[in-house]
Amino acid sequence: MELIEKNNYLLKTNDLVKKYKEYQAVNEVSMTINKGDIYGFIGKNGAGKTTFIRLATRLIEKSSGSLSFNSENVLKMGAVIEGPACYPYLSAKDNLNYYAIQKNIKDKKRIDEVLAFVGLDKVDNKKLFKDYSLGMKQRLGIGLAILDQPEFLILDEPINGLDPQGIVEIREIIHRLNQEYSTTILISSHILTELSLVATRYGIINEGKLVKELTKEELENECGQNIVLTSSDNHQANKILASHDYYVEVHQNELYIKEKKENMETIAQLLFDHGIYLTNYYYKEENLEEYFLNLIEGGV
Repeated sequence: MELIEKNNYLLKTNDLVKKYKEYQAVNEVSMTINKGDIYGFIGKNGAGKTTFIRLATRLIEKSSGSLSFNSENVLKMGAVIEGPACYPYLSAKDNLNYYAIQKNIKDKKRIDEVLAFVGLDKVDNKKLFKDYSLGMKQRLGIGLAILDQPEFLILDEPINGLDPQGIVEIREIIHRLNQEYSTTILISSHILTELSLVATRYGIINEGKLVKELTKEELENECGQNIVLTSSDNHQANKILASHDYYVEVHQNELYIKEKKENMETIAQLLFDHGIYLTNYYYKEENLEEYFLNLIEGGV
C-alpha cells in the first residue's frame, strides 16, 4: 500500500513576480516555508526581501506567478514590518486592549498573557509607548502581532538597532513562540550571526531571485569546514589528495580541504608518506555571513 505524505508546507510560491514598470523587484521566486520553520530570509538591501514580505502579507498584489497557504482553517498571520504599529500616547496594555477590540478578542486574560510572554507585564501602565526603549517597543510590536495566536508570524528586521540584551530577549521570544506554540516564523535580518542562532531553514535572495534554499543542517554541511594548508609541493599534494577522494580547492598558494580538523593528522601522514611535508596549516570554518557573501559574490 502506497503511503501518501501530507503536504507540510505553510507558504509556497511558484515563479512569483512583482514588477514596477520594467523593474522586477521579485523575479520568478519559487519558495517553500514549511510548518514549524524558523525561516531566515537573507539578502542585501534592495534584494527583494521586503517586497516579498509585502506580497506574502497581501499588502501589494503580485504581477504573476502563484502564492498559496496551506492551513486547515483560515490562516491567522501576524507581522511586524518596518517597526511596530503602536499608538505613542498609549501604554503597552492600552495598545493591546485597542487591538484586541479591533480583532474581536473578548478574552481579557489574553492581554495579560501576551504582556507576560513578551516581558512587559511589570511595566507601569502610566508609562507610554513613546517613552519605551527600542527593545521594549519591538517586544510590544511582537505582542500585538501574536495577540490572536497566529499560525504564521513575519518579522522584518526585528533586532535592528537593539543592544545585546534586547537582541537576546527577542531571540528568546522567537524560540518560545516556535517551540511552545508551533508558530511558523519568517525572519528577515541583516544580522546574520544572530540569524544563525535561531533559524532552522534559510532562503537567500539576490537581485529579486531566490538563489538558494537550505536547512540549518545543509548549511552546516556546505559551510567551510576546511583544513587549509601549504606544503613543499602544493601541485603534487593536490593530486595525491584528489586521488584519495578528498575535495580540494586551490586559493592562491593554499589548499582548502573540506574536512574536519580531526582528520588533519591523517592528511599530514598521507602527504608525508608521499614525500611532501607541510609548511603551514590551520582550520577555517565558514559562518553564515561568509557563506552568504561567497555565494552572492560568486556571480550567482
